[in-house]
Amino acid sequence: MKVLILGGAGMVGRNLAARLLADGELGGRPVEALTLFDVVPAELRGTERTKVHVTAGDISDAATVQALVADRPEVIFHLAAIVSGEAEADFDKGYRINLDGTRHLFEAIRALNDYHPRVVYTSSIAVFGAPFPEAIGDEFLNAPMTSYGTQKMIGELLLNDYSRRGIFDGVGIRLPTIVVRPGKPNKAASGFFSGIIREPLAGVEAVLPVDDDVRHWVASPAAATGFLLHAATMDTSTLGARRNLTMPGLSVTVGEMIEALGEVAGPEAVSLIRREPDATIRGIVAGWPRNFEPARARELGFTADASFQDIIRAHIRDTAAAG
Repeated sequence: MKVLILGGAGMVGRNLAARLLADGELGGRPVEALTLFDVVPAELRGTERTKVHVTAGDISDAATVQALVADRPEVIFHLAAIVSGEAEADFDKGYRINLDGTRHLFEAIRALNDYHPRVVYTSSIAVFGAPFPEAIGDEFLNAPMTSYGTQKMIGELLLNDYSRRGIFDGVGIRLPTIVVRPGKPNKAASGFFSGIIREPLAGVEAVLPVDDDVRHWVASPAAATGFLLHAATMDTSTLGARRNLTMPGLSVTVGEMIEALGEVAGPEAVSLIRREPDATIRGIVAGWPRNFEPARARELGFTADASFQDIIRAHIRDTAAAG
């Protein structure tokens, strides 16, 4: 089996690639070739079982995407996107990468005869907009309040339509905010959710730009990898015409996250969080959903984390394992 990961140098893409290499298979079939594409080269080597090809380029260039698909990978993970804060700050870039890049991928697949891969598209809970119910169910209206959410919603509609026409077999997964992200902060407006855990655990001060009562929907990096693998191997006949699913997660407030940090790492870690309100971040976060009831995804076998304390402990283990 050949697998292509668009966005393979990002955190989620790297974790997914590492898991595929460790397993050596997907859905019971050996993964013989794994291609990682991103705007910068991914740093990952293959194994005796799986060859890895690393390539870099611009997903908004149609010819680049056509060349990636020409090898006819059986499974394509589409993770490539610019994040919420950057998409809001740069309107043109957001639509060029997040929308045009997705359209180029879908059209490159359509241009090939007798080729119908499984396409796993990472969407976002940003496709929903206020006012919100206490918990957003599977019937709630998609009405995004950011450019990023709009771009992701359009991608969901395209995924449905191309799947309906039999061009490919698509599954869209709306990811919660992934915490705790390793490494350095990115330009995502949601970055502080990881920062207030990651930095204090490393003995570094973290800035909190919102109030403690802000509630959000989160999942761990390991849960995100599990979502992607399940989406790549599930029986899509159970999805019907609705190909996009909200993933399970945890609904927690910033205050509850900080309390969990104190339980796991002690008051010294909590003392490294500095509150510095940011009106821009507050405004973006105010339009985000806070809680979900993702019944369809759970019924279809998607599972997430048991507690936020477990997420923190997993991050500590992963950091120690990385050296």
